Amino acid sequence: MSETAVKTGHPKGLWVLFGTEMWERFNFYGMRAILTLFMVNSLMMKEEDASIIYGGFLGLCYLTPMLGGFISDRFFGNRNCILLGGAMMAIGQMMLFFSASVFSTNLGLANTLMWTALGIIVFGNGFFKPNISSMVGSLYPKQEKSKLDTAFTIFYMGINIGAFLGQFICPLIGDVKDSGGIRDVHAFKWGFLAASIAMILGTAIFYFLKNKYVVAPDGKAIGGMPSGNDTSDYEEGESKKAEFSMRSIITALAVFAVVFLIFNYFTEGANVVKTIIYPFIYASGVALATLILLDSTLTKIETQRIWVIYIMSFFIIFFWAAFEQAGSSLTFIADNQTDRNIFGWNMPPSMVQIFNGLFVVMFAFPFSILWDKLRSKNREPLSTVKQSIGLLLIALSYFIIANNVKDLGNSGLLAIKWLILLYLIQTFAELCLSPIGLSLVGKLAPKRFASLAYGVFFISSAAGYALSGTLGSILPATGDKFKKANELGIDLQGVLDKSVTPTTEQLKLLADNQINDHYKIFAGFEIQNLYDFFMVFVVLCGIAALILFLLTPVIKKMMHGVR
Repeated sequence: MSETAVKTGHPKGLWVLFGTEMWERFNFYGMRAILTLFMVNSLMMKEEDASIIYGGFLGLCYLTPMLGGFISDRFFGNRNCILLGGAMMAIGQMMLFFSASVFSTNLGLANTLMWTALGIIVFGNGFFKPNISSMVGSLYPKQEKSKLDTAFTIFYMGINIGAFLGQFICPLIGDVKDSGGIRDVHAFKWGFLAASIAMILGTAIFYFLKNKYVVAPDGKAIGGMPSGNDTSDYEEGESKKAEFSMRSIITALAVFAVVFLIFNYFTEGANVVKTIIYPFIYASGVALATLILLDSTLTKIETQRIWVIYIMSFFIIFFWAAFEQAGSSLTFIADNQTDRNIFGWNMPPSMVQIFNGLFVVMFAFPFSILWDKLRSKNREPLSTVKQSIGLLLIALSYFIIANNVKDLGNSGLLAIKWLILLYLIQTFAELCLSPIGLSLVGKLAPKRFASLAYGVFFISSAAGYALSGTLGSILPATGDKFKKANELGIDLQGVLDKSVTPTTEQLKLLADNQINDHYKIFAGFEIQNLYDFFMVFVVLCGIAALILFLLTPVIKKMMHGVR
């Protein structure tokens, strides 16, 4: 065994990447936990607009890995891109700190700082994310690729330890309410500062330990400049370089334009994130997928394996659209219509998300052991079956909570135990789906696409996050909204049901207090209450799970022996 391996049979480099990713996820998830509440309470945005911006921001964070993967493969290498991305994200978080420091005296400057910060974080994540995932797969020789499921589950546990810490510390110091339930809108800055410090720490870990531990089994450094990459891990007869002709590039650009215009045409509203960024994300995914398939060096087997990645990625969109309600609609529900009292302590609403990270830390190793035992008995489910189970579990989690909010009305409070149960079931779903998807890309993608293939996979997350923003924006008015409207002397239920005609002054009061005066429409259905809202996710994820499961025999053939 190599000297770089530890007793678990995994290289020490895995633990360096584990630590780097852990602090990066602290940074990202800590910021994510308080971001929408900061927009609504400090920057005075509507919940609908905050959800759309949140979805667009996350979508771009998982779209830019396409660019970061390409630059890494062709120019800078994994290591340099990880360091660059880490530095950019630390700077972006610091700008959010400044935004949260000046909003009370200069709201325009605070908004400018926020938009600039989110842009820097988007590109920083694009450089960081695909390259660190790609390096995990590069730590293992060909004969040990069977360990990738376990390795990525361990790696994924690092992600969620970071998520847990970030979702605990950032809300604890950044989402502060007094005994009367009044929020300190000036405290958000401390959460963003903690996120920036975590990113600096993660980048430093990688910088100082990369040369000693992040190496191949033979001791050679991995993730260096592309011209110096080792090609010994390529299969016999496999092309070492992708070939994109000018015709291929023009075709991909044409596909991008057509898809963008189609989505833009069918998108309603004046929000630039919804009408420009969302179509841009969807069009980019389709265009990049087309470009890769136009590579002249692809063999028939490689093409079919890439199609498997695309099929799996498509269904992952529905998973993330449902899962990523955590930072938007579920946070607003936790804030406005949930009894968050735990043993006498009123948990900050943004901290409720912490249960996902906590449960992943608790169950990542048991799931890893489960897959190993099933594999040893030759009974391990195919990746398609695992992902179908994940989607089904997500649908189940929303079905349970839908039935528990059904009779809440406008003033009843949801018991926090139901949100905890939702996060537990969604954690099981996540462990079935997300790390397995990363492993699948490592097994199926031609090595010459390396980080770019992970970029393609992350585009499905980008599309899912964009869809999550759209779905989060249809959240109906929750408890506190009705209470506030009543204080203003407005019958909000009557306004929504159109049994009461509000005056122009009342409409202005509702708008000034970020309260919608109408029900939202999705796919032709009017979302009148939380039950309707949650059932949208039950239907979407349930249908996706069934279709993916039925496609399993076809996908199995296209994988050509890869499990």
